[in-house]
Amino acid sequence: MSGHSKWHTIRRSKGVADQRRGQLFTKLARDITLAVREGGGGDPDMNFRLRLTVDKAKANNMPNDSIQRSIERGLGKGNEAALEEVYYEGYAPGGIAILIETATDNRNRTNSDVRSAINKAGGNPGEPGSVSWMFDLKGLLTVDLTGSDLDPDEVQLIAIDAGADDVEVDDQDLAIYCEWTQLNAVRQGLLDQEIPISGAEKTMRPKTLVQPEEKDALAVLRLIEKLEDLDDVQKVYSNLDLTDEIAAKFE
Repeated sequence: MSGHSKWHTIRRSKGVADQRRGQLFTKLARDITLAVREGGGGDPDMNFRLRLTVDKAKANNMPNDSIQRSIERGLGKGNEAALEEVYYEGYAPGGIAILIETATDNRNRTNSDVRSAINKAGGNPGEPGSVSWMFDLKGLLTVDLTGSDLDPDEVQLIAIDAGADDVEVDDQDLAIYCEWTQLNAVRQGLLDQEIPISGAEKTMRPKTLVQPEEKDALAVLRLIEKLEDLDDVQKVYSNLDLTDEIAAKFE
C-alpha cells in the first residue's frame, strides 16, 4: 500500500473530512484561487489546473457560489488580500524530510505557525532548498478499486500506455504517477478506456523513502496531522516509508 493511500485511509477512518468540512472548503477555495492565478485564467476549459481543483471541489459538495467567489478572488476581484503559494521545508523526528505547501495572505503568520508545529514535535525547520531536492513534481491519478471488478494489471498497462511513469497497486486503489505536464493526457487516456478516476492532483513524490523506528514514525504522523490542520497549510509531503503496522497503530 502506498504511503499516499495509507495516509488518506487513516484520515477517512478518523472521520476527518466530515468533522472538518468547513476547513476543507477553505482549503479547496484557496486551491481554486491559486489555480486561477498560476494557471492563467478563470475558465476551467482553458486552465487545466483550475479544472482539477473545481472538479475536486464539486466532488466534495462545495457550493457553486463558493467556487465562483474563489475564481473571482483569483482574478483580483473583491477586497480580500492576495494569496500566494509558499513552500516550507524541514525535518521531522527520525530525520524524515517534510515539504509543506501553503496558501497564505500573511507569510509571517504562516511561518510562525509552521515553525512552531515542527519545533514542538521535535523536528527542525529548514531553509529553502534543504529538502525540496528530495522530491519530484508529479501528477497523481487515483483509481478506486473498492467493490470494483477492474483488473489492476490491466489498468496498470492502460495507464503506462497513456504515458504514466509508475503505478502503485494495493487492495483499495491504484496510485498512478506521471509527469505533471502529462497529467491531462494520462487522465484522458484512462477515461477513453472507461477507467473511473477518483482523484487527479499535483503531488511532490519523494525520490527515496526512509523507514524510521516506530516511535519516530508515529511522531511524524502526528506532526503531519497537526500541520494539515493549520488553516494555511494545503498539503504536507514526506519521505516517510509508512508500513501497514505503523498505520494500524496510528489509527
